[in-house]
Parts: sequence; C-alpha cells; structure tokens
Amino acid sequence: MTNNLLEQLRKMTVVVADTGDIQAIAQFKPQDATTNPSLITAAAQMPEYAEIVDQTLLTAKSDLGSSASQADILSLAFDRLAVAFGLKILEIIPGRVSTEVDARLSYDTEATVAKARDLIKQYEAAGISKERILIKIATTWEGIQAASILEKEGIHCNLTLLFGLHQAIACAEAGVTLISPFVGRILDWYKKETGRDYVGAEDPGVQSVTKIFNYYKKFGYKTEVMGASFRNIGEIIELAGCDLLTIAPKLLAELQSTTGELPQKLDAAKAAAMPIEKITMDKATYERMHAEDRMASEKLEEGIAGFTKALESLEQLLAERLAKLEGKTAIGV
Repeated sequence: MTNNLLEQLRKMTVVVADTGDIQAIAQFKPQDATTNPSLITAAAQMPEYAEIVDQTLLTAKSDLGSSASQADILSLAFDRLAVAFGLKILEIIPGRVSTEVDARLSYDTEATVAKARDLIKQYEAAGISKERILIKIATTWEGIQAASILEKEGIHCNLTLLFGLHQAIACAEAGVTLISPFVGRILDWYKKETGRDYVGAEDPGVQSVTKIFNYYKKFGYKTEVMGASFRNIGEIIELAGCDLLTIAPKLLAELQSTTGELPQKLDAAKAAAMPIEKITMDKATYERMHAEDRMASEKLEEGIAGFTKALESLEQLLAERLAKLEGKTAIGV
C-alpha cells in the first residue's frame, strides 16, 4: 500500500505548519511552525484563544502603567501575543517556531536588531532556549544586515518575503539560518503579468526555489531553504526534497488524503555537480539585481505593505478588545 503524500514528503523534507492555529498544529504534528501578523490576527479572533489575548492585553497595560499611550500598550501586547502563541506552539512541536519582527521596521537595521533581542528575552524568560526560535525578518538589504548581526549573537533568523536569487545569495553570505522563498506569490505575479496559468515544473515559483536550492548546495552554504506560500499541492510535489516546506493546514490535509508515488525532485548531491556560476554579492550588486528584477522588487514592497496592514488590523482588534476589557473592569464585571 502506498503511503499518502504527506508521509512520503516527511521522509525527504522537514514539514512546517504555516499557521497560528494551535489545534491545526496539534492535528498535523509538524517539526516546526511559523506565524505572521495575518495568522495571529486570524487566531486571535477564535473563541478558544480569547483568554490568551485578553490576559496579554491586561498584563501589557498593567506593566506599562496608567500613563502609557495606547500605541505603546498595543505594540507591547502584539510582541507578547506573538510570543504567547509561540510558547503554546512549542508545547506541541519538537522543533522551532518563527516569530516575526514588526514589518514597519523592515528598512531599519538597528530597530530590527533591538526588537529581535527583546523577543528572544521574552522567550528566555519563559524558559525557552533561543535555539528553538527563528526571528522572521523581511529580506531587505537592511533586514539582511540585521540578521547578520543577530546570527553572530547566536540568534537564528528566518528571512521572509524572499523572491529573487540576489536576496537568497545575500542571506547565505550573511550567515542566515533559514530563508523562506514565497512560491505562490511569485506564481501570482507571473499569472497576472502573462495572463496564463502554470502547472508543475513550469511554475515560476517552483523554478525560483529550485534555482536557489541548487545554488546553495553547489557552493556549500549552510543556510536552509524553506519553500513557503503555496497555492496548490502541485507546487509542493515539485519541491519534494527541499530542506523544509512550510504548508498551510488546508494543503497539509490535501497531501494527507492523497496517495501515489512522490519522487524526490530536489537533490543536494545532484546540485553539487551542476555547472552553476558563482555571483559575488555586495550592496551595490544586490541593489542592481533587485532593481532589474521587477517581480522581486514589486512583491517585496507589496509583502511589507501587506504585513504592515495585517499588523494594523491586529492592533485595531486589540484596541477594541482592550476597550471592552476596561469597560468590564470599570463596572466591576
């Protein structure tokens, strides 16, 4: 009897759950998990997580004192909520959880470093080693420099919103632990640009991750490649053998319910023998290649804007929850 595709995938690739829904993580038992503001916003609106959200808000307000502005309370509450969900997830998974730095800091190296250090302190205060945390940072040049500083301090990073080879090379040379190239968003861009659909190995997102994977293995980089943002299981099938793949619960369920042979498509040993040209990366080269790659530059800006909007939506949600909690407190409920 042939095993389902998810079981076969796990034999060649580390499977990561792309969700903040703790119940979904418990169901699929991935090695690692990753969250972002959009996922936390969705989870924060689920009744089963109301207590976590409310307690985090009240504690943030209490710790900052009565003179604190609402903006400061909400900023602290978001960081703590991200850590609170991370802690819950770490109770279930054996590996690492990715926790994201505020996307509004994507072009500020110093602020990104400070925020990452603070997140790690919160996890360590809760008894979690920094080895189990990946700090998620957008793959701007400034973000990559922040990651370089953090990695030297033993703080591991997951560089997200990655769309081009130039971004991947800069990350590898900065000693980043892991990158998350966005397969589905690359496909979205090309579908919109060309008006056609792409299937299997011709999918531009699949081709991008394959190229990055082969480049890394050819030149012996330690940085791990984690394909992300999938639109269908066909993309996942074409990337079987990638170091890691982060997959939404809906697609995990589809893989689990699908049988058939799953051949390994990406192979480090084969990549090492490929005739690939090495590119020397510095800031000028990065900026030139980024400007030349319209897809990567547009999707990076769009992604940062999207994460920022999701964070602002979460802050609005938290502000409304805080007002209700304060109202209950005022009338002694």
